[in-house]
Amino acid sequence: MHIAICGAGPAGLSAALALKAQGHRITLFEQFETPKPLGSGLILQPTGLAVLDALGVGSRLRGLGARIDRLYGRAAGSDRVVLDVRYQALGEERGLAVHRAALFNVLFDAVKAAGISIETGSQISGLEGRAVILNQLRRAGPFDLIIDALGSRSPLIPYASAPDVRRSLPYGAIWASLPWPGAPFDPHALEQRYDGASVMVGVLPIGRQIEGGNPQTAFFWSLKWAAFEAWRKAGLGLWKERVRALWPETAPLLESVTMPEQMVLARYDHHTLPLPYGEGLVFIGDSAHATSPQLGQGANMALLDVQALTAALAAHDDLADALAAYARMRRLHVRVYQGLSRMFTPFYQSDSRALPLMRDTLVAAGSRLPPVQKLLASIVSGRLVQPIRSQS
Repeated sequence: MHIAICGAGPAGLSAALALKAQGHRITLFEQFETPKPLGSGLILQPTGLAVLDALGVGSRLRGLGARIDRLYGRAAGSDRVVLDVRYQALGEERGLAVHRAALFNVLFDAVKAAGISIETGSQISGLEGRAVILNQLRRAGPFDLIIDALGSRSPLIPYASAPDVRRSLPYGAIWASLPWPGAPFDPHALEQRYDGASVMVGVLPIGRQIEGGNPQTAFFWSLKWAAFEAWRKAGLGLWKERVRALWPETAPLLESVTMPEQMVLARYDHHTLPLPYGEGLVFIGDSAHATSPQLGQGANMALLDVQALTAALAAHDDLADALAAYARMRRLHVRVYQGLSRMFTPFYQSDSRALPLMRDTLVAAGSRLPPVQKLLASIVSGRLVQPIRSQS
């Protein structure tokens, strides 16, 4: 088939590689004149890493990223450990934290090496049958299949077979990529501090953007997106004082933040397409389903979508049957993880006073029990339920 892929993020680039290898002709559309990554760092879970290995890029990424053994958090004030998830509860597999630029560069280099056609400066504004409308002016196509990898605010979502279910979350986060500070921070752990559920600060080692580069960390602070402008206008002084009071060890990191513009706002939605496809159209990644980042599953879910879609297209000659099979293969995993995200998010990002008390007592105590440790590790690794269901 001749397939149009809209969006050159991790989902779109991975889909281009997988489907090119399957023998399809690919045209990749990207709105920026020069394709580039957006965001700071993320954790690739074992489920997502397996997909990247199959695409032939996993080894290079491991050379750039930081192995993650543990997700670890303490409550400010009491210093009580309230989050401690260790991958070793599942065996040898670990997470891999990477800079988004590293993930992008590795995938983009592979796409170019595969000779995949990329049309830059092409902002998708709509569809006309099986053609895409670019920059509200130009028509490209028709294509046998259009893949939407544009994210949770894609303009193509209204073309899905069923309307999306969406809820914007009041809390987001501000992020920056900063030089890795070294000790006392653990180079193999996501570390966080919490003050109730309204304040969360985190440090994640993310390795290097390029081979030979300096190691970096993703530094983040939970913030209501509606309060971002007020935070920006207030300047950095009072905010830095508050961060240092909660977590004194972050002082060297804060020295690297000299302008509010370094801290980039990320907004979060819970969004689901009950039927992630339409006529000659299919949705992957955040276009199909999006959650808050509490479980660290965003990029992994997108990579699993790519794996399932590729398998469904290989197994079915009829396109409509293939797209319906893709949706069935991913439905259980997506629903379970979206449900878990909705359940866990208020414990870490909300105005509730009761939920963080429960988190800091009951959840903290329970997480020390071996069965609970294994359960938490299964959730974080992306393998609580089968990621891709059998087509039988």
